[in-house]
Amino acid sequence: MITDNAAILILGSIPGDRSIAENEYYAHPRNRFWSLLAELTGSKQANSYSEKLRLLSSNGISLWDVAEKANRKGSMDSAIKEYTVNDIDRLLTENPTIRVVVFNGKTAERLYRDNFEEREGVKYLSMPSTSPANAAYGMERLCGRWCKITEYIRIYKEQKKG
Repeated sequence: MITDNAAILILGSIPGDRSIAENEYYAHPRNRFWSLLAELTGSKQANSYSEKLRLLSSNGISLWDVAEKANRKGSMDSAIKEYTVNDIDRLLTENPTIRVVVFNGKTAERLYRDNFEEREGVKYLSMPSTSPANAAYGMERLCGRWCKITEYIRIYKEQKKG
């Protein structure tokens, strides 16, 4: 989901089985991504996927995955064997308003760093995974770490007004 004039790109590793089946980002009901985003933006919890996409758009956020496809059994990142990456270099070139790349979990960051170079003028933030498999992070702790992106959301909204 690439939002016009987005300032923030959140990268996951690769969609899980549920997300693939429903053709929606973070479709697993126990994934905390959408609840976290609502909390960080001060928005009400989005119920429909179209509401979730509007939440992204209104806050200058795009979503994508580092891997386009992978050989893996199930949805766990630890099961990723061989993979092919998305063309993130092209995405960033075609969307120069993206100034912040956020990794949703260590696997997304590792896959990115194994295949791409950091770009000058782009800030990179590593965040704990919102996956239910990341049981070490409760919602409060996730919010505590992810709150770093609220500064960039605020800047995006101020620039949009001006």
